Amino acid sequence: MNIPWRHGNTISLLENGEAFFPAVLAAVHGAQEEILIETFILAEDKVGIELQRALVEAAQRGVKVTVTVDDYGSPGFSESFLNDLKHAGVTVLVFDPQPRAFGVRTNLFRRLHRKLVVVDRQVGFIGGLNFSADHLADFGPTAKQDYAVRLQGPIVADLHTALRNTLRPAGRFRRQAPVAETGPVIAKAGTAVVALVLRDNGRHRDDIERHYRMAIRLAQREIIIANAYFLPGYRMLRDLAKAARRGVHVQLILQGQPDMPWVRAASTILYDYLLKEGVEIHEYCERPLHGKVALVDDEWATVGSSNLDPLSLSLNLEANVMVRDRAFTRNLRTRLMILMNRHCKLAQPSHTVALRFWRLVAGSLVFHFLRRFPAWAGWLPAHRPALRPLDQPAPAATVDEHEQKAV
Repeated sequence: MNIPWRHGNTISLLENGEAFFPAVLAAVHGAQEEILIETFILAEDKVGIELQRALVEAAQRGVKVTVTVDDYGSPGFSESFLNDLKHAGVTVLVFDPQPRAFGVRTNLFRRLHRKLVVVDRQVGFIGGLNFSADHLADFGPTAKQDYAVRLQGPIVADLHTALRNTLRPAGRFRRQAPVAETGPVIAKAGTAVVALVLRDNGRHRDDIERHYRMAIRLAQREIIIANAYFLPGYRMLRDLAKAARRGVHVQLILQGQPDMPWVRAASTILYDYLLKEGVEIHEYCERPLHGKVALVDDEWATVGSSNLDPLSLSLNLEANVMVRDRAFTRNLRTRLMILMNRHCKLAQPSHTVALRFWRLVAGSLVFHFLRRFPAWAGWLPAHRPALRPLDQPAPAATVDEHEQKAV
C-alpha cells in the first residue's frame, strides 16, 4: 500500500449539489487548456444540461474536454444532447459498454463508480456526487445528502494521472504500473496533507479498505463514519467492534430513509452485533443518504466515491482522498454532528426474541458472506473493460470476450 501523501494542499468541503455544482461550473468556465471529467452518472436534466452547455462553451474557445461516463450509470442521451457536445469537439467516452439482454443492462459489476474532475491540472474535485438534479434540495424528499471536496496543490497531479490512466488503450486495468505524471510541478497551495487512494481490479484491489482499517485501528477517541451503503468487510466490522471495546466513541450515520429499501434491511442485520459492542448507530431520516465520508479523531478524514459494501470494496472502480488536516476534519465533524443531532434517530437493539433470533441467524450468514466475498468476486462473469465513444454502438459480445479473466 505504497500510496504517496502530498503536502501543501488546500481542501474545501462541498456539501450537496448546492455547493458542488457551482464550484465545478466556476472551474469549467475559467478553464483555459483542459477539462477531464469521470462520473458514474451524467443525467440529462437541469444539472447535466447546465454542465453540457459549459463544456460546449469551453470546447468552442479551444479547451480540450474529455468526459467519461459509466454505461450502467449513464445508459443513454438524446441525440441533440450528444450532438451539441460532439460538434463542439467534446470527447464523450463510455466505460464498459455492453449490449442489453431483452432490454436489461448486463454490466452489473465492475462499474466505473468514480467521480473526478480536473481542470487545467490546477484544481480538482472528488466525492460522491453524480451530475444529476437529485443532489439538489429542490428535487424534493428524495434529494440525496452527499459530500465532495475541492482541491488545489500537488495532489491535483495525482487526480490528473488517475484520469489520464483511465483513458489509456485496452489493457489499462492490467496489473501494470500507471503512466507517470508529466507536466510542470504543481506549486504548494496550503497546508493539508492529502493522498489519492484508488480501488481497481488490478494493482489496487483493497487499498481503500486498508486505509479505512488502518485509521480505525489507530483511533484513540472518536470515529464517525457516514456511508450510504453499509455492508463492510468482516475485518472492518471486527475493527469497529474492537475500537468501541477499547473506549473509542464509534458513531455510524446510516440510511434511515434509503433510496433502495433493501439497503437498510441489509444493514440492520448487523445492528445487534455492533450495538452490543458499544457502537452508536444514527439513522439519517431527512432524505436518502448518499455520502461516503469518515473521520478519526482530529487527525484523519476521507471523502470519495467508495461505499462500504461488497460492490465498492471488491468490484467497482472507486476513488477517495485521505486527508490529514485538522481544520478540514473539524469542519467535516461539525457538519456530521448537525446531521446526527438534528436529522437522525438512534438505532435500538432488537426488542423481541424473534427479531433477535432472526438478526443472529441472518447476521451469521452475512458475516460469512462478507468474509468470503472478495475471493468469490473473481468468479463472477467478467471481461476486459473498454472505452468507446458514446455515439459508437458496442459490438455484440463474443464468447471469447466474456471468458477473458477480469483485471
